[in-house]
Amino acid sequence: MRVAIVAESFLPNVNGVTNSVLRVIEHLRRTGHEALVIAPDTPRGEPPADRVHDGVRVHRVPARMFPKITSLPLGVPRPRMLGVLRGFDPDVVHLASPALLGYGGLHAARRLGVPTVAVFQTDVAGFAESYGVGFTARAAWAWTRHLHSRADRTLAPSTAAMENLMAHRVPRVHKWARGVDITGFAPSARDDGLRRQWSPDGKPVVGFVGRLAPEKHVERLAGLATRDDLQLVIVGDGVDRAKLQNLMPAAVFTGALYGRELASAYASMDVFVHPGEHETFCQAVQEAMASGLPVIAPDAGGPRDLVAPYRTGLLLAVDEFEARLPQSVDHLISERQRYSTAARRSVLNRTWPTICDELLGHYEDVIGRRRRHVAA
Repeated sequence: MRVAIVAESFLPNVNGVTNSVLRVIEHLRRTGHEALVIAPDTPRGEPPADRVHDGVRVHRVPARMFPKITSLPLGVPRPRMLGVLRGFDPDVVHLASPALLGYGGLHAARRLGVPTVAVFQTDVAGFAESYGVGFTARAAWAWTRHLHSRADRTLAPSTAAMENLMAHRVPRVHKWARGVDITGFAPSARDDGLRRQWSPDGKPVVGFVGRLAPEKHVERLAGLATRDDLQLVIVGDGVDRAKLQNLMPAAVFTGALYGRELASAYASMDVFVHPGEHETFCQAVQEAMASGLPVIAPDAGGPRDLVAPYRTGLLLAVDEFEARLPQSVDHLISERQRYSTAARRSVLNRTWPTICDELLGHYEDVIGRRRRHVAA
């Protein structure tokens, strides 16, 4: 099978979309399939991004920054994309969190008669609200519906995302969750030296991992940063870092971490908190649970599928999140071992090979449907 992946975000930017695409590429290569990635280049003035990743060609398109919409560069589709796809001759086009570039990929695939699978990963309406953009959630959903309705199949990562898409009249929606590396993210990665560095007097460590951007609402953790019986650790980087450091001077800010350093950071925490409600899935929550951490998240979006209240963590109403957070942290710390064991156990069957095999099934289904339609 030849799979063209049109990725709204890709390396050197590291986020949920990029990480999912990397796992899909790895699985395609391991199972004998061929892949092409079409992704944004770095913005003008920055070093150009790689054109090959792990033996897979990456066709780059020009990128621009739209700070009122997102903290990441957006690829701007060009007519040449049609020729790139025609030359690769894919069996299916995978649209990873499609927006501007994804729409260009969708249009090109339709012209070539190639079936498309659109992977919904970004709550555009929620992001618009977080960034204070003037256009309304209704307009954002109109765009989402316009784009996804033209794909052969839309894959949503969670029950909440599926329900949201169907409520806004997006057809042909199926569920495709995300995998987690249960070997890399594990309680055994705990680093006592790192804990002493963060919390020299041995206070429990409460942490967050993610991009420091408006839609993550990391400012909701400020009440924890002022407590003298906890140490707040924030792992990640982004446009809001300076503002958050000024707001929470007692918190430890590590910057962005990757690989073993990231796994050690997770496992060296006692409780994980994700405060943003606009997550279609929330991979950070799943990685934290694989690391044996009880989790606190809003009772909204993707975390609803991941967190079992009073078993693996707690889900808090969005409008009560900050008020209930301190007491919730205390509860999880007091019963950490019970929650930790259950959290780890809950993700052991969510490996990336299993999840990516499901994706191959979706590819094969839309390819077969298209062939039967053409034959008829």
